[in-house]
Amino acid sequence: MRLRTTGAAAWAAVLAVAALAGCNRGSDAAAGRIGIDLPRTDTDFWNSYQDYLEKDLAHGGPAALPPSNSQNDIAKVVSNVQALTDQGAKAIVMAPQDTGAVTAALERLAEKKIPVVSVDTRPDAGPVYMVVRADNRAYGEKSCDYLGSRLGGTGRVAELQGDLSSVNGRDRSEAFASCMKEKYPKITVHELTTDWKGEVASAKLQSLLAQHPDLDGIYLQAGGAFLRPTLALLKQRKRLKPAGSDGHITLISNDGIPDELDAIRAGTLDATLSQPADLYAKYALYYARAGLAGKTFRPGPTDHGSTIVKIKNGLEDQLPAPLVTKDTVDDKKLWANQLEKK
Repeated sequence: MRLRTTGAAAWAAVLAVAALAGCNRGSDAAAGRIGIDLPRTDTDFWNSYQDYLEKDLAHGGPAALPPSNSQNDIAKVVSNVQALTDQGAKAIVMAPQDTGAVTAALERLAEKKIPVVSVDTRPDAGPVYMVVRADNRAYGEKSCDYLGSRLGGTGRVAELQGDLSSVNGRDRSEAFASCMKEKYPKITVHELTTDWKGEVASAKLQSLLAQHPDLDGIYLQAGGAFLRPTLALLKQRKRLKPAGSDGHITLISNDGIPDELDAIRAGTLDATLSQPADLYAKYALYYARAGLAGKTFRPGPTDHGSTIVKIKNGLEDQLPAPLVTKDTVDDKKLWANQLEKK
């Protein structure tokens, strides 16, 4: 299933419904509105997140301003957040992809007593009310263990890394490297930095395949950015073999988008870790509303199957991200399967 990129008219309709619901409740209008900055709209994962935000807002979610889109540009994140607060936002939901460059903006928001919910990424510094993300070190470790076990502890793998200025790219890369070194020292790992860009990943992978045609596995840190160009390249080079057949390159990805599940069913992708786009949207708005109400939270298990942990600049709700293989790809609980039924 291909998800659409929502336009301004659709958002306006969503916010009109949300505003009406807010008037009926009365509480959100009194507390203030939420400002939302979308990080990008060029991957299926983030389009899915946006789609879930729309649905939550349209079905009685908190009052929100029209969202901004920072297009993977940290300077735009800062300017967009400033614009949202100028428009009256009393809580902010953001997903800064460069987690080291947002500190000053977070400090300014804290001075104004505006709670910040950071989705998918954990800012390196600067106060946050709550971070909503999955355990990204677990992504790297689980991907390492999957490849290591499938390859029998030997071989050659490529790692399509994300942006290493992002905590997610660092966490996945560091955990993958540490796991491989400790558990599978006979596997050679080629680290390919990509800045989350599919065209960069494809070009570097093409060069690597020319040098090492004996490649046995690939770890894609973001299926939304890397899956299609990777499969297209392997097909072009006649290396796209079904899982279980001679010459198959074992692939594991991270995201859990519909395209990945379809690829697992087709046998061109072996596994993925499902990043919960639905829960990211749900709990981003949940914690933003809680911040408006002045609620506080403590580290420990939650009532929604996750764990809140203490971080140096706030709290982080670590949501579950299950491993998806051919044995579990049709699980109705996976958010991508829910979207496919629409």
